[in-house]
Amino acid sequence: MNSVSLSASATRVQLLPPVLVGGTVAGTLDQISAFISLGWNVPRVDAAGLLGPQVIHGSQAWVWILGLFLHYFIAFSAAAIYCFASLRLGFLKEHFLVCGMFYGVAVFLVMYLVVMPLCAFHYTGPYTLHTLLEGILVHMLLIGLPISLSLSKL
Repeated sequence: MNSVSLSASATRVQLLPPVLVGGTVAGTLDQISAFISLGWNVPRVDAAGLLGPQVIHGSQAWVWILGLFLHYFIAFSAAAIYCFASLRLGFLKEHFLVCGMFYGVAVFLVMYLVVMPLCAFHYTGPYTLHTLLEGILVHMLLIGLPISLSLSKL
């Protein structure tokens, strides 16, 4: 192995803590927010995106656990994308406050315009102004900022 590949490999390993911390904090804050605003069955709705809407009102514990797993998978994926993008875009780490908030908006847009229409129940709205504003604020403050902050501090 040459020194360039060793350096690139070491840099990727250094990104593991911010990905893990950012994904865990963002996923937890977002899940708590969902529990508060929508109730304890939110993980079933997440699982329904993969399995279909018939599982939302079921009672199987594995469906709830699957939904929680999917939720954290998305949170860790969002953290990994931000952290790996920072290798090429240094301003993501330097200006973490603004970049994190914009990243939260980007995550919101991907979830609402790509993921939700492609999920098993093909949700495309209608959206209310309140739902959109709450979703954007939650994604900015509870997802984008923790991810960007974890990268800037670790």
